[in-house]
Amino acid sequence: MAGNARNPHVARRRRNLWAGVLALVGLILLVVGLTAADGVAAWVEVVVAAVLLLTSYLVQAAARRQTAYRREDRR
Repeated sequence: MAGNARNPHVARRRRNLWAGVLALVGLILLVVGLTAADGVAAWVEVVVAAVLLLTSYLVQAAARRQTAYRREDRR
């Protein structure tokens, strides 16, 4: 395969990797925001964690949709 050609398996794997990283960072921020932080910092961390977790879910859904609904001639 040519070096410049796009491989859908590599793209899906990269999206899933980024989704996992976002989810991990989001969960860490959520735990810190709910346990160690207090005041405004805690609320900011919880909101950022929720945004990261939602973004992670959307990236995973996009990767899943790309795999599930690709055309038959490209499988």
